[in-house]
Amino acid sequence: MLTFRPRMPSRPVLKATALAIAVGALCGVCAALAHLPIPYLLGALLGSAVLVGFAPGLFPDDYKFPQPFRFAFVGVIGAMIGAQVDPEFVHRIPQLGMTLTGVAVFVITAHALSYMLFRRMGGYDRATAFFCGSPGGLLESITLGEAAGADVRVLTLHHFLRIILVVAVLPLGMSLVYGRALGSSAGEGFAHGAAELSSLPILLVLCAGGSVLGLLLRLPAAPLSGPMLLAGIGSGAGLIELNPPNWVTQVAQVVIGVSLGVRFIGVTRDLLWRVLKLSVVGVAMMLAIGAAIAEALHLLTGEPWDVLLISLTPGGVIEMGLIALSLSVNPAFVTVHHLFRIVLTVLEITTVGKYVIGRDAAQR
Repeated sequence: MLTFRPRMPSRPVLKATALAIAVGALCGVCAALAHLPIPYLLGALLGSAVLVGFAPGLFPDDYKFPQPFRFAFVGVIGAMIGAQVDPEFVHRIPQLGMTLTGVAVFVITAHALSYMLFRRMGGYDRATAFFCGSPGGLLESITLGEAAGADVRVLTLHHFLRIILVVAVLPLGMSLVYGRALGSSAGEGFAHGAAELSSLPILLVLCAGGSVLGLLLRLPAAPLSGPMLLAGIGSGAGLIELNPPNWVTQVAQVVIGVSLGVRFIGVTRDLLWRVLKLSVVGVAMMLAIGAAIAEALHLLTGEPWDVLLISLTPGGVIEMGLIALSLSVNPAFVTVHHLFRIVLTVLEITTVGKYVIGRDAAQR
């Protein structure tokens, strides 16, 4: 039987979290006024990162963002993504074989080239290079990498930077391509109709029920995929329609952005600079691979190139789902592909990793 025993964060942790969220919200508003894409996510991320970088004393030792609070808003994002599913999308599911194959090609190619980059340019050992280069599976990569003898500090920072750089660069890049701000800063939304406060109770039920469902089914990224699955079934069957106010997504952007930004606490400037240089090259390479595969799939399937690009970028599944929601680019389609990327990456690092690390051990 499953039991849930949430641990209440200490008072200093709650105070530091409240401060970070307040700063993040203020920076999100400033980013929206500056017409940046995904303003509340990017503004909160940058604002909280600057806060922990210049005023680390405001945070307790070994501070970590309270995960139950983050998961609550992750569930909101999942339910809102699932609510975008309609009968047309359900009928298209059997036709996703070509694009999911493209995800498989991306995972294999991006991981292989990233491994070579970190080995040759970074001088990392095999274990560190292999698990740093995986295009997904953050927790699994860190756990397996630590067991294999990888440098955990470098490994953790690489994966955080991978997600943060993609989240920061992709919306900005797409705004430059289209020549206008995208997302909530441009006034775009993703509800099917007029915003209604009556959607909030339905949203809460989907979040709570979906989270339990995700845990029971042992789904990947359960706090996101559980509510998404439950809302997708209801929406695809025409039983529910979610039209929450835009501030719901804006608050979710702030919370997710702050939870990313505060991860820089305790990172030395020397380590950050060394890993950042490699991460920029690695992420640029992964984005180029994703763009090339997206173009090929666009020609083969007719799917919009921007939707395919977002589906093939190595960001976090939660963050990419939120970006897809904010940019109104078929979030259900995007999230299905990112969940597949995570599952495929975890399978790949668990099966291929032992051979790569085994070769390293044999040469010691």
